Amino acid sequence: METSRGHLMARFLVAAAVVPVLAFGSVACASNATPARSAAPAPAALTAGSSPSATSASALSPSALSPSGEAMPVGDLPGWTQVFTEDFLSGNVPVGGFPGAAYGAKWSANYADGTPDTAAQLLQSRSGYYPSKVLSVSGGVLDMYLHSEDGVSMGAAPAPKLTPASERPYNSQLYGRYSVRFRADALAGFKAAWLLWPDSKQWPDDGEIDFPEGDLAAHIYAAMHGTGSPDGGAVNVFHTPFTFASWHTATTEWSRGRVRFFLDGTLIGTSTAAVPDTPMHYLLQTESCLPACPEPGTSGHVYVDWVAIWKKD
Repeated sequence: METSRGHLMARFLVAAAVVPVLAFGSVACASNATPARSAAPAPAALTAGSSPSATSASALSPSALSPSGEAMPVGDLPGWTQVFTEDFLSGNVPVGGFPGAAYGAKWSANYADGTPDTAAQLLQSRSGYYPSKVLSVSGGVLDMYLHSEDGVSMGAAPAPKLTPASERPYNSQLYGRYSVRFRADALAGFKAAWLLWPDSKQWPDDGEIDFPEGDLAAHIYAAMHGTGSPDGGAVNVFHTPFTFASWHTATTEWSRGRVRFFLDGTLIGTSTAAVPDTPMHYLLQTESCLPACPEPGTSGHVYVDWVAIWKKD
């Protein structure tokens, strides 16, 4: 959300009409080793539109290992040192209470209620970030309850904290590896733009990296906004044939001169042009109205099973 008006227009154009530049399905490299999946059955179906309190923990938990059926990766990888993990097993937190005592050392709600989101700034839409109305933890997942109240569509953009003492921008790094396990109800008009944003706030000069991105009723893609790109337009966009409806793991691997995007362990695209080379920070930016707002009665959930972050050695 920390944006210039040029950035907002570029984000609007990418959301409205994204041009694919690389086919999905390239073979992943060995350095993207992913944890073995548990033997648990597929997660039970979740009900779109229910409030967080109406979703039982048992419906989200096919195994004690992981609600999504895939364990959180723990430990260093070749060339990468792990600096953050979160599997949301420190207790339940009701709507209005996140991060609270259970998660305050590792998370920030990031934006206060009423902070305008991208579309509110660009299009004067009735939308914004309302973490006290959206965020909770239950059954081992972070739950974003996306909905509208009084005609205002509500999202959130929580940010991991690398240390309890971390202050904004909370998880600043020059290069890093970011993995998140997620799924969402098909909510047309709400979107994910989970991103790396430059600490400098100099945009488009210092670039932007988004993955996963997309309307929650559409397909997942990755977008690379290279340094100095005209009006902040995406240098590369990598499409997938997959929607948000099933559990997926998105990994962004940002290193000197290269950004690689993996979905469920498969490389979907590599950017090597205009790669950001100044510190950036990571947030789970979830918003609405790009390009169209949700219908007033649209409501449902984004679930995050775990987040893991590494720094470059």
